[in-house]
Amino acid sequence: MTFEKVQNLLAEHLEIDASEITEETTFEDLGIDSLDTVEIMMEMEDEFEIEIKPAEVGKSVKELVAYIDEKIA
Repeated sequence: MTFEKVQNLLAEHLEIDASEITEETTFEDLGIDSLDTVEIMMEMEDEFEIEIKPAEVGKSVKELVAYIDEKIA
């Protein structure tokens, strides 16, 4: 469930099809720059009602999902 929310938020922000984003997709693969990172993390914080520290998130969608799951558990 977390993956699908993250996948859809990323796809919407980056204006790409959600099917292009898998758990193994890295942020580098998506071409996310520092401004995108800030905007996306703010969207994720609002969606999941948590505080996200970008330095702790990792480099892939899978690591981001695990980080969020840990915070909301």
